[in-house]
Formats: sequence, C-alpha cells, structure tokens
Amino acid sequence: MSTAASSPRPADHTDRTGRTAVQKAAMAVGVVFLLVGVLGFVPGITTNYDTMSFASHHSEALLLGLFQVSVLHNIVHLLFGVAGLVLARSVGAARSYLVFGGIIYFVLFIYGLVVPHDSAANFVPVNNADNVLHLVLAIGMVALGLVLSRRRTADATV
Repeated sequence: MSTAASSPRPADHTDRTGRTAVQKAAMAVGVVFLLVGVLGFVPGITTNYDTMSFASHHSEALLLGLFQVSVLHNIVHLLFGVAGLVLARSVGAARSYLVFGGIIYFVLFIYGLVVPHDSAANFVPVNNADNVLHLVLAIGMVALGLVLSRRRTADATV
C-alpha cells in the first residue's frame, strides 16, 4: 500500500499546490474581477462603448448590455482582482479579502439604492443591474470567506 494513499489528509485541506479552499476561492474571485475589468474596456462586449466616461453617471456604456460601467468602474474591478490574487497567498488574507470585500460590495449595494442614478453623486456609476449584482457578490463573498475558513478551523481541531 502506498504511503501517500494511507497518510491522513492535512488538517487545513491543502491541495497539491498547497492552497486551501478559501485561498482558491479568493483567487477565483480575483480572476473573475480581473476578467470583468478587462472586458469592460472591450467594445462589443461593452455596448455604447463610445459613451464611456471616466467617472460619471453620464456614462451609458453597458458591460454585456446590462451593467453600467465607466473607466473608473473598470479600474476598480481590475484593482479588486489584483487584490484577490495577492491576498490569496495566505489563508488569513484570503478570508479577509472575501469577507471585507463582501462588506464593501454590500456598501456599494446600499450606495446604489440611496444615490439617484441620474445624480452627480452616482460617479461610479451604477444601475439596477449593478445593484442586484453587488448584493449577490456581497452575500457570496462573505459566505465563501466564512464557510471555507470555518471548515478549515473545524478540521484543525479534529
């Protein structure tokens, strides 16, 4: 019998790359944000591309024809993606990225509900589709951060 097959799995459930589930989740979320940030600059994938402004509710550019974007909005997605990849290097940082990132997206959801879409205060800019997506991201990211790191903690005590 092989010793690899009979040896117990490490308590933190790392894979062959040495990454835990929470690290892989942070990395995956980071990659998605990078992809979204890049796609926001691609004409065709972003409709009304010629109306994109740096930071204004006047930007009528729509990623996938749904989500209102601007240059600033796309840059924020790119930075959030880079942060996810960097913070995925450690378990604690990956958990923090997911939980606090989810909280940030919940704040953006509230911002989108409170700030009128045609107001100068809507400088990000966001629309109703963005609001729904921000809420889904908030719930998903916090859940990933808490559930995946809780599983690791529970496994470490066994």
